[in-house]
Amino acid sequence: MNLPNKLTVLRICLVPVFMIIMMAPIPFLKDDLVAAGLIGAALFVVTSLTDMLDGKIARKYNLITDFGKFMDPLADKFMVFGALLSIVYRYEAIRPVFIWAAAIVMFRELAVTSIRLVVSGKEGLVVAASWLGKVKTVLQIVCIVTVLVEPALAKVIPFCKWNVLSYVTMAAMLVMTLWSGIDYLKSYWKFIDPTK
Repeated sequence: MNLPNKLTVLRICLVPVFMIIMMAPIPFLKDDLVAAGLIGAALFVVTSLTDMLDGKIARKYNLITDFGKFMDPLADKFMVFGALLSIVYRYEAIRPVFIWAAAIVMFRELAVTSIRLVVSGKEGLVVAASWLGKVKTVLQIVCIVTVLVEPALAKVIPFCKWNVLSYVTMAAMLVMTLWSGIDYLKSYWKFIDPTK
């Protein structure tokens, strides 16, 4: 278990901690969306930073392992899915719209992961993250953090009480999620043969 792999495992372990903070009936958090959101946002940012760090360390010091190749993208999905589900559960004001955003993100992530599995299994190719995928990931993180902190911002910025920032970042996230997903499908569709 080298350092990048330890960071990946740490990221996986932090996901249920984040979800407990956001969804469990913790006495001082269950009625305080501002406190829960700020603590959740801080934890999510730390979790996201471990994602950036483990990849950089693994590449710089040549610590890339099969475990890391398997677990790192899985940990990313756990992190994002856990946050999306927590937001759908806790944030009633944006739930009717956000639930559709969460579904689109989840479907896209599962579709691209499936494509990667088929291509790597059949052709032995590694489907690297494109620049569109990287921008998509950044916007997912920005959107999640924005949704989590906007109730706190609403205390000092009046228009935030209408969740304006959440909706704007949600729209940006969805555009890049769909764009990058379609790009992956176009690039690798030739490897998915329905007759075989």
